[in-house]
Order: sequence, then C-alpha cells, then structure tokens
Amino acid sequence: MLGAVLATSLQANAQAQPAVKVVYHLSDGIPQATRAIQNIRNHLAADPTAKIVVVTHGAGIDFLLDGANNTAGQPFSGAIGDLSAKGVGFFVCNNTLVSRNIDPGKVAMEAKIVPSGVAEVARLQAREGFVYLRP
Repeated sequence: MLGAVLATSLQANAQAQPAVKVVYHLSDGIPQATRAIQNIRNHLAADPTAKIVVVTHGAGIDFLLDGANNTAGQPFSGAIGDLSAKGVGFFVCNNTLVSRNIDPGKVAMEAKIVPSGVAEVARLQAREGFVYLRP
C-alpha cells in the first residue's frame, strides 16, 4: 500500500515539473550512434516525458543516411522511426553535407537539416535550456 502511495506521489510530482530537455551531440560515427540509440531508449524508458533531440555533424551524421547500419549490422532506419514517433528530434548539419558533398536527399526523412550542427547545439543550450549529453 505504501509503495502504491509513494509511486502515485512521485508520478504527480513528475507531472508538475516541466519536462527535462536534452540534446544528444553526435560527431563520431556509427559506434557512437549505436550507443546513443540505446542510451536514448533507456532515457525514455526512465523518463517518458523527456524532450530529446539529437544533433549531428561530421561523421555523426552517418547513421542518418540512407542504408546506414549499426555496429551489429542492423539498419538504423527502424530505430530512427521508432524514436521519432516518440518525439525525438533528429538534426543534421548542412555544413557537413556540403563539405562531404552528400545529397540532402540521402538524409533520413525524420531528420531536419540545420545550417550548423555545432551552432544548433549551442543555441539549444544557451537559449532553450537543453542539457548537453555526449554518448
């Protein structure tokens, strides 16, 4: 009985608090993205109200390109679609696309292209109060 009361109290308190806003910053390629996807799944399991965005640049964009597979050889597309459906935002650096001569049409449809990945991370932290995580 006490456990149920405590759980109800914790849920009510969590609902009264604003959602935690987190930016996951990825720039290191497929191994980092593989870890990040699992971290984000765990994060949402622990806090389904969290507002999570993933900002990528450099090699960090690779998992958001058509045909990308994780370190186990499984396509990222399913995980990206699932997390997007749960409200996770994905952002790709246009500077990286230009410097690597990548067609923007190769970027996952769930992702939005921003002018600069690092500028987007800074903006989210400075102006929107996002907490910074780098898996």
